[in-house]
Amino acid sequence: MTTSVPRYLVAFHPKQIPHHFVDVLILGGGIAGLRATMGVDPSLSALVVTKDRLNESNSVYAQGGIAGVIAPEDQFENHIADTLTSGAELCDSEIVEMVIREAPKHIQQLVEWGTAFDREKGKLTLGREGGHSHHRIVHALGDATGKEIMRAMIERAREELEAQIWENTFTIDLLTHEGECHGALVWNQYHGKTFIWAKQTILCTGGAGQIYRETTNPLVATGDGHAIAYRAGAKLLDMEFMQFHPTVLYIAGSSRTLITEAVRGEGALLLNAAGERFMPSYDERAELAPRDIVSRAIVDQMRKTSHPCVYLDLSPLGPELALKRFPGIARSCGEFGIDITRDRIPVRPGAHYMIGGVEVDQRGATTLPRLWASGEVTSSGLHGANRLASNSLLEGLVYGAHAGEAASAAAIEQPDTYQATPLSNPAIEAHGEPLDLVDIRNSLKSLMWRAAGVRREGEELARAGETIDQWCRYALTCQLTDPAGWELQNMLTVSRVVIEAALRREESRGVHFRIDFPERDNASWQERLGITCGA
Repeated sequence: MTTSVPRYLVAFHPKQIPHHFVDVLILGGGIAGLRATMGVDPSLSALVVTKDRLNESNSVYAQGGIAGVIAPEDQFENHIADTLTSGAELCDSEIVEMVIREAPKHIQQLVEWGTAFDREKGKLTLGREGGHSHHRIVHALGDATGKEIMRAMIERAREELEAQIWENTFTIDLLTHEGECHGALVWNQYHGKTFIWAKQTILCTGGAGQIYRETTNPLVATGDGHAIAYRAGAKLLDMEFMQFHPTVLYIAGSSRTLITEAVRGEGALLLNAAGERFMPSYDERAELAPRDIVSRAIVDQMRKTSHPCVYLDLSPLGPELALKRFPGIARSCGEFGIDITRDRIPVRPGAHYMIGGVEVDQRGATTLPRLWASGEVTSSGLHGANRLASNSLLEGLVYGAHAGEAASAAAIEQPDTYQATPLSNPAIEAHGEPLDLVDIRNSLKSLMWRAAGVRREGEELARAGETIDQWCRYALTCQLTDPAGWELQNMLTVSRVVIEAALRREESRGVHFRIDFPERDNASWQERLGITCGA
């Protein structure tokens, strides 16, 4: 990155803003953050900070479910093999085995906490999605798994654990001193800026899909955790790997709604503008091929037909199964006059899951002492170069548990002497002209979609990097005053790192497809790329 990144986004002085002290600070209220909170020892004080409401996160919008070996005919070795195959020879095999072997107990724990998974004759209903060799996807409310899981977890966090939760509070930056994390600087409209000093901090801020014009992610997914960790000096890994979900409802002018992969798992077919089924000509697994293959096939068909989308045909399911299994999708499509029992659903790929993130070990420890992380903000090695469907909620649960327990154990070892660290950041002179934040944001999202989307090319990536550098030179040197500005600065920072990583990896692997380097190159690139601020 050729543009210097400021260590802190805003000016502050410890004598001018309030201070709050806590044993364990959890940044983010999705599945990873709440699971981490549940792992904190009851003798410690814990605080969850989330920039929106607790029920506004990628976790809530997850449709498909959680993968786990539950069926008698399935085995851990099958799930492990499917994950490794999908990850395109870049997974950490030890991490894969650890997470998958822990899956059943975490699913059972959700049941004990009140999650109402779908059942048939008293047994959990198991679905199948792309890349899976067996039916092993546990789901709820048909196609609203994340919503049901988060309902149960939020209820437990509030009522049973009596967790301290600050909603609608934006985390501006991590606080660091002498190479260690000491908490975070946050802001809300009631108290303004506040120092939260913590013995241990757990980062669970979710994804970064909003850096792209086409995305399934809610508006909150602006890569804030990636950016604050990067500015604090933590190492990021695999930032070239953004997973694009192949089937996102495409209605011009509307928000993009995910059409879960489970639709294809139940038998739906992909058709091009001419009404022709095309996936068998790209992969023997057809509609159940991994997401990277299906996304590239759809983009290829869109280019060949000069049409803005392809179509999902649910008629093979029959009306009764389609409505019973996918009530949420039926409602979403119905808002646009689409009857999923007889009409084809227009779909195209969209940014869905950020595989890259903060490097963590098996416990969730980052490279920055006293900072832990779990969930989509991390790169654990589970997903490799392409995430297997329904492994993400699972990762949030497993790593949330590990990070919560490890941070808790570390906090217990620290003495109960609460002390603010003497940190300050001086104000800088404001630019003469105000920035049009909306214009820069929209331009960035469009640029990222063109240059670092499903198909990538070196010269275009380089030009995009130069453009983002130009925006960074004036947008990152401003000390902006509200979340809209801080989000834009975070999006610029994360986008530039994604461009840098995508430009460096001169091969095609998993979700990273370079048309100028279309083949996988294990001899040169079977390694994970790390990026650290200033390195």
